[in-house]
Amino acid sequence: MRQAEIRESVLSATERSSAETGELSDVQRGNRYNDARQVSRHSEVGMLRAAWIIAAKDLKIEYRERSAIVSAVSFSILGITLFFFAWDPTGVSSVDLAPGVLWVVFSFGGLLALHRSFGVEQPTRAIDALLAAPIERESIYLGKALANFVFVLVIQLISVPALILLYNLPLNGAVPMLCLVIGLATLGLIAVGTLFSAMAVNTRLAELLLPLLSLPFFVPIVICAAQSTAIMLSGRPVLEAAAYLKVLVAYDVVAIVLCTLVYPYLIEQ
Repeated sequence: MRQAEIRESVLSATERSSAETGELSDVQRGNRYNDARQVSRHSEVGMLRAAWIIAAKDLKIEYRERSAIVSAVSFSILGITLFFFAWDPTGVSSVDLAPGVLWVVFSFGGLLALHRSFGVEQPTRAIDALLAAPIERESIYLGKALANFVFVLVIQLISVPALILLYNLPLNGAVPMLCLVIGLATLGLIAVGTLFSAMAVNTRLAELLLPLLSLPFFVPIVICAAQSTAIMLSGRPVLEAAAYLKVLVAYDVVAIVLCTLVYPYLIEQ
């Protein structure tokens, strides 16, 4: 009986919030309502299970609309191309330039993904249904972070090959280690950025506030990732990048733990 009452209250809140907005079509509102309803059905579920359900919901929404992924990929390709035409090959080699270009473009492209993470819930206030669902608050953060991680990886799967082809980069058998660096750096960017996205989404200047909050915390990641990438592409021993990789791992662990613990208190404010 208690679970049925919780479920009905979640659905009622979602219906009221959806009826108050006219920005989306009926089909889009219905899709997002059904996604939120799916989450509310799973009472007494584990934290990771709930996080996976929320991530799947966000990925389904992006698959239907495809607006954010197209914008982020277009931005990344355009940024890589602009740096290429501004590059003087006689002054700086491609191996020295490409790592900086790669991570600067990814940092700003990732902000597009982070902004849509909680912004996608705003028109229908579907976040209210998630908060009312009988799941841990940490599950919402972890689910959003997982969806953002997959979203950014898709962007990188398209942008990295474009960068390699455009700048004619020698891989020197560095693909596995390069994938490791990309994964570690992306994890840190997403862990911090998802928390700040939740903080900025309800403000009037969310598009401005999110970069201002996130970019200072992106600096250590970008520096370590760019230095590690340069070492890999130049064919130098992997041990030279060990210190940077350790910093990335430590940053990821601290960021994930702290952000997961802080999020429940942040979302209640």
